[in-house]
Amino acid sequence: MGYELRVVRESPLAFAELARAIAPAGFELRESEEIVAGHAGGTHPVARWRGQLIGEPGSDWQVAQLLRLSAALGARLVGEDGEVYALRDGVIEVTSGGGVFEIGKFDEIIDAGPAAWSP
Repeated sequence: MGYELRVVRESPLAFAELARAIAPAGFELRESEEIVAGHAGGTHPVARWRGQLIGEPGSDWQVAQLLRLSAALGARLVGEDGEVYALRDGVIEVTSGGGVFEIGKFDEIIDAGPAAWSP
């Protein structure tokens, strides 16, 4: 199991609400309760439903998709250590321990696709 990011809202997210909200945002919900997004003719995992939306990103593209999914649901994207991911002026940022760190430009990350991080 990798590092988890969670989609968090003030009011709990119901599965039926999730199912209604993701298609207009460009996501697909599989029978396995996995949420995928398309890129270059294929689909790639973004998150899964386990009573809440959880993602284990292996690329900046997956982080960007999780951030986009969070926005579509009126939620925040939060890491398991409490860091918060946000989009500001087209740049993905992480706020952690009082510091703000840039991941990169959202559009460039989305365009680059789901290339896995190098170990």
